Amino acid sequence: MTGELVGIGVGPGDPELLTLKALRLLREMEVIVTIASDAGEPVAERIIAPHLPASRRRLTFRAPMHGDASTRARFYDEAAETIAGELGRERRVGVPCLGDPLFYGSFARLMERLAPRFPCSVVPGVTAVQAASAALRLPLAAGRDSVIVLPAMLPEALLAERLAHAETAVILKLGRHLPRLRRLLAGFGRDFEGWIASALGTAEERLAPLQGWEDREAPYMSLLILRRRSTTAP
Repeated sequence: MTGELVGIGVGPGDPELLTLKALRLLREMEVIVTIASDAGEPVAERIIAPHLPASRRRLTFRAPMHGDASTRARFYDEAAETIAGELGRERRVGVPCLGDPLFYGSFARLMERLAPRFPCSVVPGVTAVQAASAALRLPLAAGRDSVIVLPAMLPEALLAERLAHAETAVILKLGRHLPRLRRLLAGFGRDFEGWIASALGTAEERLAPLQGWEDREAPYMSLLILRRRSTTAP
């Protein structure tokens, strides 16, 4: 006998976007593991807290956000070994993940280390991309349209190359990268319209056209949706 590792998507921030399956499995888990940024609030923990007894065993790991690749790899190696200790005791371990566990999520790094040794399953969740589209009433694609998803930290040349062929683009994790994205988009003239969505489903939620976003930067957990002006805007 052995334990089981379960990655559980809990949505982008709105507690009501927690699926019935996610809620059921969260309540069945014997151990809850949270991976949170070392610089911010563990939003996934806030979403699930009302549904779990205070006595439930919990492990929280603070991931380094600005370390180099070797620092991040060492963090996940150490976290995985701690979790392996729980799994080896035949415990079911749930990892609640903001959005979807395998869409730019930290769970993938745990899974690649632990799935070869222990049973593993994944419960999908609503992503911030979907939540932003709904909040803005902005269709991401229709007919033969394509959608490209890009992390904001990509080099400008690569971003420009990929945007050149995009009908709709979603740029994730804006943060401090917003000023250079503005400069990059200026080179496209009026090809694109853009909207920023931040802290979706929370009391701090902000939705604004790119040109109406007055702050120099955006919160880290923000995204930018770009659509060519030939497509329908809200």
